[in-house]
Amino acid sequence: MAEAARRAPEIERPTWIIAKTQTAARGRRGRAWIAPPGNLNATLIFRPEATAPEAAKRSFLAANALYQALSIFIPVEKLSLKWPNDVLLSGGKVAGILLETSGSGPFVDWLSVGIGVNLKHTPDGVTDAAFPPTSVMEATGIEITPLDFLATLADAYATQEAKLLRLGFDRIRDDWLANAARLGEVITARTGREEITGIFDSIDRDGNLVLITGTGPRAIPAADVYF
Repeated sequence: MAEAARRAPEIERPTWIIAKTQTAARGRRGRAWIAPPGNLNATLIFRPEATAPEAAKRSFLAANALYQALSIFIPVEKLSLKWPNDVLLSGGKVAGILLETSGSGPFVDWLSVGIGVNLKHTPDGVTDAAFPPTSVMEATGIEITPLDFLATLADAYATQEAKLLRLGFDRIRDDWLANAARLGEVITARTGREEITGIFDSIDRDGNLVLITGTGPRAIPAADVYF
């Protein structure tokens, strides 16, 4: 993602950047780890005609694309999506998404969609994760090279963008909910200020998590989710 930001001024069309390994990989809230060779470390950078809130919804497009790409190689019943930006494999985190934008006007100048997939290795030393990390190789014994997976993922993401353009975010949202983990069950969302427990009812049209609590529905824009 740092390389995508560096190249942003010269990007003229949607571009994927892939790293064979990363020694300063990062996730939400600045969480860092080392990404060894064999896993997918890729970023898509492009210039959508989108406001910052519209650009943020691309995390759901990326999640849908990841789900579809993984389902080409892995039995689909082993996969699920966890709000806001993770893919689970047999209950463990196998992939994550991180978005970054830049822009001072009504529309973003550029958007980068960072995607990490544990294809071969499971990260070491991850002790504060809500869900234990896993890898495709560890969970299934299936070997996928990063380049092979990226080719599949890039096609799947392009399909999601076309679907957004033609059908709108409601269709993206419906597709995401169809594969959501623990929909209709009691989950807990932890923000920086509070812990909210309720029934996972939906995500709204802004991408917020909607929980039914004892005091009524709550729309939560950002949190870590626990089952």
